Amino acid sequence: MLFDLAPPAAPPPADRSHEGERLQCSIELNTSSAPPAEQFDFFRSWYAGLAEISPSPNVLPSFSARQMAWSFGRLTLTYLSAPEVSFAWRSLKNPTMDSWCLHLALPRSPQRGSKTVGKLSLFSLADQFWGFSEKCDHLALCMPRNLRSVQPSRIALREEAKQFLTDYMLLLFRSLPSLRSTDVTQIDVATTNLLAACLVPSPDHAVEAQRHVEITIMSRACRIIEEHLANPALTPSLICREIGVSRSRLYRIFEPVGGVSAYIRRERLRKTRDALENGSDNRPIFIIAGQWGFWDPSAYSRMFKKEFGVSPSDARAHGTRSVVSERSNDAATLRDLLFSNYFSPIRRQSR
Repeated sequence: MLFDLAPPAAPPPADRSHEGERLQCSIELNTSSAPPAEQFDFFRSWYAGLAEISPSPNVLPSFSARQMAWSFGRLTLTYLSAPEVSFAWRSLKNPTMDSWCLHLALPRSPQRGSKTVGKLSLFSLADQFWGFSEKCDHLALCMPRNLRSVQPSRIALREEAKQFLTDYMLLLFRSLPSLRSTDVTQIDVATTNLLAACLVPSPDHAVEAQRHVEITIMSRACRIIEEHLANPALTPSLICREIGVSRSRLYRIFEPVGGVSAYIRRERLRKTRDALENGSDNRPIFIIAGQWGFWDPSAYSRMFKKEFGVSPSDARAHGTRSVVSERSNDAATLRDLLFSNYFSPIRRQSR
């Protein structure tokens, strides 16, 4: 199947101001911002916390790649334009994200710009997977594993639906330039319902029922965390007492997103980031950090940079959202987006 699939460009000007702002990329990265010898390492950092990326034996002096991602509620559409050189990817030994990914390889045809669409595949970031890219671009649709339609521990694609889903992913990608921010909710709902109709759940009903229970527990736990985030006494033990579960069960439920303590720390770091981005908040950085339980300035700075790719002072000076797209081997950009989408409906329900 041939499909003209160049990266989305801006549509011709049109009077659609009443329909909201044009949909923006959540992530747009390009290795051209790094020196040629460092470009592959920069590319590899884009998938930190999600997969291990290995180069081919024939290492090139440069690695020209571009990554783009769009968020549709809980779903994430990603596009990777890779150079004409092979590389491999595989699952992490200790994964911290649990999302399903629908993946399409887009090998380049002799006529540049025209794509021969490959076979649709489905894998989970929390399970073992591997892949190989050679002269390919990549399109993927990622969805949290705690979505109601994909909660079973194992799912598969209906054979008769694979071509339909392939066409849908390509159509969604091609439609990006004309989409508005107000379209996101409708696309989220429509795509989730479509996936539910195309996926075959595990016949293990006990497993499916258990995941429903765990989603409820996680939702309650996240609500408690949000309510007590500024409380220094907020610990896994407090959460267990509030919702009446054991520590081992709480840890198991939060394991796909790095653990409950990591989740609390991440939420507190986000609070400090929001304050630093607020131009009217002139408090010293150590005061802002201390408000959310970070009393050691050096440790706070290291955690902040590991989480967002920039130091707290750079975030204050330039704004994290403008700086985070700059080159940083510590920036877990795509993981950050998937992590946010994992909990997006839980936050809406708690308000």
